[in-house]
Amino acid sequence: MLSEAMAALAAAGGTAVVQAAGTDAWTEMRRQVARWFGRGDAQREHAELERLDQTANELEAARPAEAERTRVRQEAVWQGRIETLLESLEDVERARVVDELRTLMARQASPSGVSAGQSGLAVGGDVRVQADHGSAAAVTMGNVTLGNPSRPGSHQD
Repeated sequence: MLSEAMAALAAAGGTAVVQAAGTDAWTEMRRQVARWFGRGDAQREHAELERLDQTANELEAARPAEAERTRVRQEAVWQGRIETLLESLEDVERARVVDELRTLMARQASPSGVSAGQSGLAVGGDVRVQADHGSAAAVTMGNVTLGNPSRPGSHQD
């Protein structure tokens, strides 16, 4: 049985895999996760790449009504896979593999690995948003109507 900290790390790892899918960070994350799971076995690494591709495909194919459920299910799948790997290792090797996983996740969270998921926005530098001459500007903007407001006290029928 894994410690609470290792179980939390496995959960974070599952979430990181799913959040990276479909973003600019996916290619690198996919490669690193497959290598981490493969543990030097090229055949096992290839099998992991196929599993990761399947995850990305399922997330992409999910209809909007199913997207959240698919995401949660895939996070649980990857959490379980990480936990299973960690449980299969002896204490010394487990400690080394946990450190590798932490390093992998830290690399993905670094500014050089900036990415955003569906409907997200990620910026690896400064953002300047400016509006002038009666226009509107925002990083993200919903339904906006521009025009001249009515004068106070006037009624438009």
